[in-house]
Amino acid sequence: MGKLNTFIVFGYYDMKIHNYRKITGEGMKTRLILKPGQKGTKKLTDKYGDALVCVRYRYDADSRQRLKTVELIVDRTDWTPPATKYSADTLVPVHIEGYEIELRAKAKAAGGRWNPEKQVWFVQYGKIAGTQLEKLIQPDKKDNSEKPKKRLYVYTS
Repeated sequence: MGKLNTFIVFGYYDMKIHNYRKITGEGMKTRLILKPGQKGTKKLTDKYGDALVCVRYRYDADSRQRLKTVELIVDRTDWTPPATKYSADTLVPVHIEGYEIELRAKAKAAGGRWNPEKQVWFVQYGKIAGTQLEKLIQPDKKDNSEKPKKRLYVYTS
């Protein structure tokens, strides 16, 4: 293995130096995650209040130590989620290349219909939301007559 970066971690009573793998948790197992208010979080809930998200107990077999970690909220700002572009029953144009046989089969299975004039599949958005096909939705254009941009595929062995 190559040289690992070291970081200084300040504990309650002393300063300890850990290597990068220990800080990132490689080799450690998380066995227990507690939410605020559960048994074992009272002191930390009193200390951190509403900023406390959870308490984790992590176990390091190499050093034979149990580590108690906390997840805290450090900043809170207002946020408005973006509106969904399409409703579940809206037909959306999905561009699939001719050689992408598996994706065509997925479009057919989702009830998609091929439009030879526009060279796209039309599928209900609700049936492809969260799938690989959602990434292939052709953005709406004014006349929608322009062919979509080609994607470059690189295959390595």
